[in-house]
Amino acid sequence: METKNETSNQNAPLITAGIFLGVGLGGFFDGIVLHQILQWHHMLSSIRPLTTRYNIDLNTVWDGFFHAFDWVVTVTGVILLWRAGRHDRVSWSSNIYFGSILIGFGLFNLVEGVIDHHILGIHHVKPGPNQLYWDLGFLAWGALFVIVGWSMVQSKKLGVKS
Repeated sequence: METKNETSNQNAPLITAGIFLGVGLGGFFDGIVLHQILQWHHMLSSIRPLTTRYNIDLNTVWDGFFHAFDWVVTVTGVILLWRAGRHDRVSWSSNIYFGSILIGFGLFNLVEGVIDHHILGIHHVKPGPNQLYWDLGFLAWGALFVIVGWSMVQSKKLGVKS
């Protein structure tokens, strides 16, 4: 009979891969939707506003570094997922996999939001008179993803059908 720790350890490769993929996907969502489509902010837009050609170029380069980081994290997640597939004892559960992705996506929002929006102040989700509410909403959305993802992963570990 397996203990809960044995089940956790055997699913660790899938959980780790899902978290890396979630962090990468969270970053791509932020960069594509908030930076490019909606153009609410860029990486350095609070400290280097898009008022000169130099600042536009600088923000574009830093957005590129941000996307390069997202790409590396996502590729790492794919490699980890490939390696998880080589483990016979990994429980290939949709709840564990997609829950882990949600955890990673939420962790991206929490870490990036706290560091870039609050500590460094290099940009805000949607600058303007209500920027604090947008920044806090970004954190709340991240926390919600972590909570939902965690509950999905735990439900499978506790034997709930997925």
